[in-house]
Amino acid sequence: MKKISTLLVLAAALAMGAANAQTLKVIKIASLTPLSGPQSSIGELEKLGAELALNEEKAAFKKMGFDLQFVPTDDQATPDVGKAAALRLASDNDVLAIMGTNNSGVVKPASLAVKDYHLSFVSPANTGTEVTDRGLANMNRVVARDDAQGPGAAKYIIETLKAKSVYVLNDKTSYGAGLSGEVEKYLKSKNINIVASEGTDEKTNFQPLVIKIKALKPDVIYLGGIYDQAGVFLKQLREAGITTPLMGGDGYDDPTLLKIAGAGAKNAYYTTVSAPPEKFPTAKKFVTNFTKAFGKEPSGFSITGYDAMKVILKGVKNAIGTSKDVPTREMVEKGIRGVKMTGLTGKIEFNSIGDRKEVKLFIIKIGDDLEPKVVGEVKIINPKQ
Repeated sequence: MKKISTLLVLAAALAMGAANAQTLKVIKIASLTPLSGPQSSIGELEKLGAELALNEEKAAFKKMGFDLQFVPTDDQATPDVGKAAALRLASDNDVLAIMGTNNSGVVKPASLAVKDYHLSFVSPANTGTEVTDRGLANMNRVVARDDAQGPGAAKYIIETLKAKSVYVLNDKTSYGAGLSGEVEKYLKSKNINIVASEGTDEKTNFQPLVIKIKALKPDVIYLGGIYDQAGVFLKQLREAGITTPLMGGDGYDDPTLLKIAGAGAKNAYYTTVSAPPEKFPTAKKFVTNFTKAFGKEPSGFSITGYDAMKVILKGVKNAIGTSKDVPTREMVEKGIRGVKMTGLTGKIEFNSIGDRKEVKLFIIKIGDDLEPKVVGEVKIINPKQ
């Protein structure tokens, strides 16, 4: 009898556990970053930062009666793929928001496609001015805009690199062209000689450009683009004996740049809206937890991915309030825009169009030791409050 009673008690406990599990209401948060293709390195690290943030909140959401789930999604750094992926996520009513994307050219069509679904984005990396200037209620970011990053780079080119002439290039993407355009606009306003300004989507053979640069002898070359292109360009520049400083934006901010360029990366600079984790005093525990969880070291974009996810989850909590129901996407949309918190990257609060009110910009140099080092910081107060 005792054995039967024990079995009955155990069965009852299991049944209660199953019932409790069934009462948990599902909330899904997605990430949308490049997980395949040439930009997968940066996209994976952004995704992992977001995943760590979500995993840290699971227990708290469970206590509130919710099963918090992560849905990592690949956009291949391609606008059409990103838009289609966003629409698929919108068709799943359990998905309340998206951490992403990495590319401004991807997030523009993706966020527009799902705006009427009130499916919110919080980006860890998008810098294009038009991303938020469209005034979409579902679009937010935790990083600086191109019209802050561009002038920051241009000021460094003038004041620190002492350039009198600059060759301006871009990779013909929304991101690269937008960033280079802001740099060029500021340089022209200060009467710096723009010896040439053009776009190139070349990825392998830069010899025609190298020949032109050799002839024009600019003091600095600026290329708005991504590390996969910049790495090859740097390698071919240095092989041709051109040691001119190359500067770019946060698209260079990935270890793959050094793998591609090798010693050619010497004397390269880039501005970034993220920075090495050691630049953030509160990130020490994050680095330990990230490395333990995923067996690799985080990047600066792992940190912004983490902060972007924390913003989303804070917004979801704002939307839930004292209710025990899953909030609507529209409630989450408003909850995210109203977030006020301190993340690893500092104080986070959004203006009326989803830009962060205050953010830091970092300037990185790759020196002779091939180690990226922060050589400058700029605190930016967003003028559009």
